[in-house]
Amino acid sequence: MDIKRLLNEIEQGIRIANREIIHAHIPTLNKNTVLGFAVAIARLRATYLDAAFGAGASDTSEPLTSQKIDQMRIHREAYEESRKAFEALRYALEQGYVDLDLED
Repeated sequence: MDIKRLLNEIEQGIRIANREIIHAHIPTLNKNTVLGFAVAIARLRATYLDAAFGAGASDTSEPLTSQKIDQMRIHREAYEESRKAFEALRYALEQGYVDLDLED
């Protein structure tokens, strides 16, 4: 068995495993569920930006408090993690690991 054939078999096995495991956790999606997820991420982005502008929009020259910085960090992490999750979903859809109902 040559290496290329072995690698192809391994990749096929990985695809099958991903499809079975992910499909067991995520039902068939449709346009509305994916769009709803994207809208939720947009809200997290807006919350993060609002925290950033709120922290920096002081009328005084006082430095940012650690509390404001912590709040920005929390909002940034929530946004970035959700964005990465959306990228993972997109990849899973492209690879056929998750079904997308195109009828809805």
